[in-house]
Amino acid sequence: MFKFTDQQKQRIEIICDTFIPSLEKEGENKEYWKRKASDLPIVDLMEKTIDGLPIELQEEFKQLADLLGSPTLGLTWFGSIKTVDKLSHAQREKMLLRWSRSPIPQLRNAYNAFKKLVCFYYFGHSENKENPNWRAIGYPGLFPLEKVKKYPTKGLSPIVLNGNEVESCDVVIIGSGAGGGVVAAELAAKGLEVLILEKGSYLTEEEMSGREVDMLSRSYDRGGAFTTKDGSATVLAGSCVGGGTTINWSASFRTPDWVLEEWAKEHDNPQFLEPEYKKHFEYIEKRSSINTELSVHNPQNSALFDGAKKLGYHAGLIPRNVAHNSAKANDEWYWKSQGYGGLGDACGYKQGTMKTFLQDAIEKGARIYADTEVDKINISNGTVTGVTAFQSDENGHGYKLTVSCKKVVVCAGAVQTPAVLMRSGLSHPQLGKNLYFHPTNAVSGIYDRPMESWYGPMMSAVCDEFNHLDGNFGYKLETPPLHSGFIALSMPWESGEQFKSDMLNAAHTGAFIVLTRDKYGGKVTLSKEKKAMVHYRLHKYDRNHLVHGMMECAKIHAAAGARKIRLLHNEIHSCEKDIDDLDAFVKKIKSLSWAPNRFTLYTAHQMGTCRMGGRKNDHPLTPEGAFRGVKGLWVADGSSFPRCSGVNPMLSIMALSRYISQHVE
Repeated sequence: MFKFTDQQKQRIEIICDTFIPSLEKEGENKEYWKRKASDLPIVDLMEKTIDGLPIELQEEFKQLADLLGSPTLGLTWFGSIKTVDKLSHAQREKMLLRWSRSPIPQLRNAYNAFKKLVCFYYFGHSENKENPNWRAIGYPGLFPLEKVKKYPTKGLSPIVLNGNEVESCDVVIIGSGAGGGVVAAELAAKGLEVLILEKGSYLTEEEMSGREVDMLSRSYDRGGAFTTKDGSATVLAGSCVGGGTTINWSASFRTPDWVLEEWAKEHDNPQFLEPEYKKHFEYIEKRSSINTELSVHNPQNSALFDGAKKLGYHAGLIPRNVAHNSAKANDEWYWKSQGYGGLGDACGYKQGTMKTFLQDAIEKGARIYADTEVDKINISNGTVTGVTAFQSDENGHGYKLTVSCKKVVVCAGAVQTPAVLMRSGLSHPQLGKNLYFHPTNAVSGIYDRPMESWYGPMMSAVCDEFNHLDGNFGYKLETPPLHSGFIALSMPWESGEQFKSDMLNAAHTGAFIVLTRDKYGGKVTLSKEKKAMVHYRLHKYDRNHLVHGMMECAKIHAAAGARKIRLLHNEIHSCEKDIDDLDAFVKKIKSLSWAPNRFTLYTAHQMGTCRMGGRKNDHPLTPEGAFRGVKGLWVADGSSFPRCSGVNPMLSIMALSRYISQHVE
């Protein structure tokens, strides 16, 4: 278990209290202003999160804690040559601001690592009771699930090991998300004996608490703290039974025809142009209840839809894998509860693989192991012979699972799939490369009317006016569900007083995200412990499209009536209605520095690290999804994409996986 020393912990607490200080102010929020970061168990939560990171990143946190106790700290901000405990509060704020704007990337990384963790935990943490800050900022916290009619999920009953075990089956499927769930159902229906191995935990609907920190730590890879090696981008990826389909925001787009044409012609995948391929979309859409039926947008989605329309831009509805309940469609609590679906679907309305394809697979005899991470695929003389995996419990105790089989389908996602393959001794010139992100940033708007962006359908409106800024490359504008912790980690910080003040606007804050189709990718490598390490540097070409999207977001917020528009940048840049010049503000966006760790960058879509295609030197996979040079090995997930999908990829992954499953023989 990762632990700071007592001295290191004291220094970290000082930094926490610099971000969130105790301030004396009178009025109804007196206690809110008086409360400081260390009044909550922030450092304990940080230690738990850091423990899940690769050892290289753990060492960086230790080094940073040591730096805070060294007089050389002053050299990092051209300030007093003192340790952090000897600095005044004003000096510490100045130090953090200088780190945030430093020309040294490592200092910007340190600032963002601290700021994101401290602010997220301070406003997001709760343990079976509400966070003490929620009432002041207007966040409702735990949702009254007893008021919502549920769609209960049948239990999947994962197998729990009581010791080291040896198993055998026809096929092992690694992963249970959009790819693994579909493949499992298809192969089990063929009469094959299927074993599903899932790295993440199995959470029943009763265990999906709706508490932000709790659910991210239990259902996202690395507890939601996964970042690129340089810390410049946050990597949001599901790690639980059902994978991303359990915690994503329900958007269910088909792969656009122009993307399928690109995949076919540029990567020698003729199947994508065959009429038969579209039947896979139809099948998945029917089984997953994908539809555009909607009672009403939430205010945030309405703002995007209406603002875009006012500017003459195309806006439409997002197809969602949400079971439409016509009898409850206008019920207030049913409508509100949908905003919590990104924290695990405790109400059971979202039709992820836990409710669909995994159920189908289990009914046909498939077996599933949760908390079971595959160490390697066993290969002899170029042929799959099985896998070696380890199952661990919440106390860290583990048992070895050895499975013999002749077929393995890897569906662990575009970050973990190449890691599994590389740990297994496999190589290819393009394995782990071509990591596409759909790099995403947001622009927030503060409205006079309540937005309450944690309620209602999470993602229901899309503006796709800018899909083709340059050929097949551009971006979509969508909305994220905003909960208290996510708002806080994204909110710009200039001082503790400014930050606390801005968080009081949480209930009136809405955000539009720019989902960029990136042309240039990154890569996945292995750490010292053979864990996945992500390297991604936003290319100038893609950054220009991202910035273009931010400019349009600002215009749409203004058209929708926002009284203040703010960028998610280390420096505070905002535009106030009837005070500032909107055109000047929009032009200013283009002139700012968008270097790594100067702004908030996210990816919820990782694709392309084991791409399929017809050229053996360019594509690790054949057009049928088989790994070249190994008999009995297939890959069926977002890593199989020849290039990114340009739309939220869940349905694209599921259709492609169903196609690949037909070639597993």
